Amino acid sequence: MALSQTLIDQSTFPNPSFAARGPLSTRLLELLSAAPDGDPDLLTRAGEALERSTEIVHDDDIQLTLFVLYGLHYGSVIETDDAWEWHPSLIALRRHLESAFEAELRRVVPVPELPEPTSAAVAAALFALTGEDSGPSLSRYVAAKATREQLAEFLVHRSIYTLKEADPHSWAIPRLSGRAKAAMVEIQSDEYGGGRPERMHAAIFAGTMRGLGLDDRYGRYVDHVPAVTLASLNMMSMFGLNRRLRGAIAGHLAAFEMTSSIPNGLYARGFRRNGFGEDVTWYFDEHVEADAVNEQIAGRDLAGSLAEDEPALLPDILFGAAACLTVDGWAGAHILDAWTAGRSALRVPLASASADAGTSSPGSAGASGQGL
Repeated sequence: MALSQTLIDQSTFPNPSFAARGPLSTRLLELLSAAPDGDPDLLTRAGEALERSTEIVHDDDIQLTLFVLYGLHYGSVIETDDAWEWHPSLIALRRHLESAFEAELRRVVPVPELPEPTSAAVAAALFALTGEDSGPSLSRYVAAKATREQLAEFLVHRSIYTLKEADPHSWAIPRLSGRAKAAMVEIQSDEYGGGRPERMHAAIFAGTMRGLGLDDRYGRYVDHVPAVTLASLNMMSMFGLNRRLRGAIAGHLAAFEMTSSIPNGLYARGFRRNGFGEDVTWYFDEHVEADAVNEQIAGRDLAGSLAEDEPALLPDILFGAAACLTVDGWAGAHILDAWTAGRSALRVPLASASADAGTSSPGSAGASGQGL
């Protein structure tokens, strides 16, 4: 595909800042604005936040706090002293919140009956799970009805994960071995463009954002998205960063790949219907073909082989797959419900930030030459 993509060295620009969403995230962001010093009492504040929370997945304060804590490991998320990454107080805070987050997911995510721990049986169970029709489809709505403004909102939601695409799952590579590890590397190599930086999926998606006049710097739209959008990435980060959850991240990736090809074809149709060309649809077109192959590798060679080699991980493999479908289903339903009701699906609608549209920051509407 003969398309040109402008690669921006984002390290030359300051990371976008974002606002706290409650007492816990307020305190964390205050700490990160200074050099590490002493032993801040964060666990008490975390306990208070958890006591206030009725649904952790939808709790803005907790999910933003987790997002920031995980961002210390990813980099290019928040400007702070690198020494904070492994500060004992922040690790203790993360583990405390993770424990409650994981417990809530295990309580509410419906996990199917476990198959035999063989590659064929696990793959068949995953294909059956991901093939179930769970109701109204965001991808079908995008294909047939979404406006340009809604397409921009869709990209804003997707940017929280997709500008870091593949990174959460890549944490699992050193935590796997043998056939499962080889399969994970094969899938991730494709996600990272096979060694060609301009073909990295995150870079292609950044071009899609620029095509709609959006700022492609990571974190630019954190203030705009709801807790459930952050929760989707936080769940991946939790699964990938914890070795004991390596089965869950393998199952998550399998479900992620198995539910990608057809929806991405529908997303591409929606963007074309609104007059956008291949410079914008390239990301979605790329996934229609690539994920049709990757879903087979993820189901049989990754998840299936891992279950054969480590049968004790089978429950987590199915849990990770079901959690992927459940949480992403909640995020999609949030968007679809808002749009069908005639509302923005963002916490802060893009129209509310229109004053930023004329700035010359990289990837902004003023720089791209194409607004909404």
